[in-house]
Amino acid sequence: MKTAFVSGATSGIGEATVRALVAGGWRCVATGRRKERLDTLAAELGAGKVHPAAFDVTDAQAMDAALAGLPEGFRAIDLLVNNAGGAHGLSNAQDADLANWQRMIDTNVTAMVRLTRLLLPGLIARKGAIVTIGSVAGNYIYPGGNVYAGSKAFANHFTLALRADLHGTGVRVTSIEPGMVETEFTLVRTGSQQASDDLYRGVNPMTAEDIAMMIKWVAELPPHLNINRLEPMPVNQDFAGFRVAREN
Repeated sequence: MKTAFVSGATSGIGEATVRALVAGGWRCVATGRRKERLDTLAAELGAGKVHPAAFDVTDAQAMDAALAGLPEGFRAIDLLVNNAGGAHGLSNAQDADLANWQRMIDTNVTAMVRLTRLLLPGLIARKGAIVTIGSVAGNYIYPGGNVYAGSKAFANHFTLALRADLHGTGVRVTSIEPGMVETEFTLVRTGSQQASDDLYRGVNPMTAEDIAMMIKWVAELPPHLNINRLEPMPVNQDFAGFRVAREN
């Protein structure tokens, strides 16, 4: 039985990924800040199948302790799913809250690269796989995206850089860069359920389960195949959007 390490598993894509992988016969280390959600998930799916590891990815000591404390059956990681991340605020750069910017950098960049580096030796030894959840925001800019977009551009390109560095090791590396997925994302970003409902209304957006299906597919491909990047979007979303400001 193979073992996956899924960050940000308390909701959305992370939770759906744990469910999909366990249904496919995997064991999962499920991480996140909300211990009660992880415990509920583990109880539902089976303690022998899910190990809940509650910690904040921005806390380096807590991350180290969680990795050191993995039970015997969950230490040999075959798949890392870098899913933990977040967006905070939609203000233009000149009006943005610096604390929000730092929070996104700490989570989307610093914590991701640190977790990846710590698990790399084992992934190389097992010829495992890494899947990072980036975003179309890292490829197509929009007003108010600023540091979130920058952090996801980093995630997208860091993942491709890993692919180059891991050449010849047998480790497969994939960047999945989704468009609109209806999860708690916008609620967390804006603090408004109404804003979330308004954003997704009538779009028929992707679901967390859609992305989890892609992650599982990538993870279970034959070991000689690598998907470098996937950029899924709902049919009702596209990437056109040049703007022109005209002088009076």
